Amino acid sequence: MDSTRVTEHPTSFDRPSTGADPTDPRGALLPAPVPPRASGSALPAQGRTGETPPTAGEASPGVFEHSQPGAEQAAEPDTHRPRPGAEGVPVQPDGGQAGGGQPGGVPAGAAPRVAPSDGSALDGVPGGGQAAGVRPGSEVPAGATDRRDAPAEPDRRTGQPTAPGQPTPMRRDGDRLRFVGAATRRIARGMDLDEIVMGLCRATVPTFADAILVYLREPLPVGDERPTGPLVLRLRRTDRIPAERDTEGGFAPAAQPEPSELETVGAELCEVRPGSALAEVLRGVRPVFTDTPAARAALPELLGEERDFALPDGRRAILAPLRGRRRVIGAALFLRGPERIPFEADDLLVAAQLATHSALGIDKAVLYGREAYIADELQRTMLPENLPRCTGVRLASRYLPAAETARVGGDWYDAIPLPGSRVALVVGDVMGHSMTSAAIMGQLRTTAQTLAGLDLPPQEVLHHLDEQAQRLGTDRMATCLYAVYDPVSHRITVANAGHPPPVLLHLGGEAEVLRVPAGAPIGVGGVDFEAVELDAPAGATLLLYTDGLVESRLRDVWTGIEQLRERLAATAQLTGPDHPPPLEALCDEVLDMLGPGDRDDDIALLAARFDGIAPSDVSYWFLDPEDAAPGKARRLARRALARWGMEDLTDAVELLVSEVVTNAVRYASKPVTLRLLRTDVLRCEVGDDVPQLPRLRQARATDEGGRGLYLVNRLARRWGATRLSTGKVVWFELNRG
Repeated sequence: MDSTRVTEHPTSFDRPSTGADPTDPRGALLPAPVPPRASGSALPAQGRTGETPPTAGEASPGVFEHSQPGAEQAAEPDTHRPRPGAEGVPVQPDGGQAGGGQPGGVPAGAAPRVAPSDGSALDGVPGGGQAAGVRPGSEVPAGATDRRDAPAEPDRRTGQPTAPGQPTPMRRDGDRLRFVGAATRRIARGMDLDEIVMGLCRATVPTFADAILVYLREPLPVGDERPTGPLVLRLRRTDRIPAERDTEGGFAPAAQPEPSELETVGAELCEVRPGSALAEVLRGVRPVFTDTPAARAALPELLGEERDFALPDGRRAILAPLRGRRRVIGAALFLRGPERIPFEADDLLVAAQLATHSALGIDKAVLYGREAYIADELQRTMLPENLPRCTGVRLASRYLPAAETARVGGDWYDAIPLPGSRVALVVGDVMGHSMTSAAIMGQLRTTAQTLAGLDLPPQEVLHHLDEQAQRLGTDRMATCLYAVYDPVSHRITVANAGHPPPVLLHLGGEAEVLRVPAGAPIGVGGVDFEAVELDAPAGATLLLYTDGLVESRLRDVWTGIEQLRERLAATAQLTGPDHPPPLEALCDEVLDMLGPGDRDDDIALLAARFDGIAPSDVSYWFLDPEDAAPGKARRLARRALARWGMEDLTDAVELLVSEVVTNAVRYASKPVTLRLLRTDVLRCEVGDDVPQLPRLRQARATDEGGRGLYLVNRLARRWGATRLSTGKVVWFELNRG
């Protein structure tokens, strides 16, 4: 079952319009009469009943898209425009004056009927409603005519009187134009699919129809792609007028009315068979009345043949296909109940306009949603999904796009494990925050990872990144900071290419802006980069960031760096001098320093807490490349494990060390290095001067060798080999007992 839920939302009303019958379910839609005014006077300002008319040049605060003009307002003269004729007054059968009173067919003593200016009351006015502001059973004010005793008004089309309490049709074509304008504006306000469909329903019910059913293609095609499979329509949303409501504008919850005919209509899912009646109606694109033979044959397929549905007789339903830019993407069914006047021929044009605007809006919403999804996925794949767990350092990161509407940018961060338990920390910023910037950022990040795997010095990595940026284009500029942390020596080597300097938060709470060479941005070309080596004491925290964190239109970059340093120092004081603040909380505190106007650019943040490896947990030896080297390596490893109290790993370590050292001394010409590290795991590293990396292969039964790496692969927790500028390092890890 698709996750799309069929929702039914009744249209809400605040209160019934003055002058409408409270028992009429469409009372909030009907225009109310206004008080009589002297001949030649200007039109009064319109608003809700009981509100003070706005002064000249002031907009009426209570008039909304579907609100009705009030009936009891003082007429304010308007000298800027002449008084229009009574266009909204229904034409009398004899074409003369009604009641022998006022000209234009207005009964004597009654207020002329004025059509609303927002196009909300378009389906008729009550023929036998009560006077404006008069409740049932109350006296009629002097000078006003009780409309309950007024003669029935004629139907404009037939000239026959309309029965009291029955609605009359739209008075003129201008009403439809105003309704279409208001409805399309409401539909166009939606940004996503649900908002557009809801706008169609709310604009249609109850002004144009008593109920609406909106079917959309499942799945919706995107852009120019050709959908595969059969055409399936799913009921996306329904809306209808509630069966009952009280006289004060709310709905009566006590009595549950019987389901009306309109509430039994509609199936959730239907498949349009090629050549069927529904397929022909959808192919025709134009809205049709459902009393036509083609539409009557298509309805069972749309609404479900197994359902006992019944539509009102006559022209009380319109089936309008929803066609986007390329193809039909759905259908809308407009319904009117039997107590309401049927649709007219001109209503087909109204339904066509509603369907066209809704379909084009849905098409654009689907395209916008796909673009936002692609941009979000692109940015997600460009950044590391999870930071690696490195020995002697803890990491945390944050990324914030420049805006929710543009979730892509050129900022990136990375943490790359290196041989010897070292880790490379990288933060970069490509100019701009667009799809192009994100693509360039992805290429530079991939290049940086490749160069880091070669274990090149930081300044060499920036030099090769600069060359790569020049190959991408002449205007591809970026800043980058590349640092390598060694947990054994407690030192960090930093090279900078036009990036803001990092901030080091010491264990005692002091925040220090590191003095590193500024360098030129990547992409300038012909510039040498410098590297500086600094102390990285245990318990200290290094913060790498992009300029979006410290620079904005309200402050320059150095002011922002100083504010960042003060914020870090203040946060460290909260946890005391002996306990550094938690990394995740520290990142959140740093981002909280951003003010409302400080988000002009993307923000990438990388925090590294230096734990280091104590000298007592490291054992390091040099072995001459001779036949006795494997035996010597086994003895040295056994002594180190005994000193650390890890005798239970002696057999496995001796076997694996012997195999790896044997492979190293076989081809090495310089001394072989052996290092054991005790952290949360036991790590063994063997280095030599041969650049060729070993590979795992399946030895045959007759082979004398080739089983060393097979044993390492079976017994070790993890293992690997890394090529260095001076050779290679083969390492493996074992879980501590």
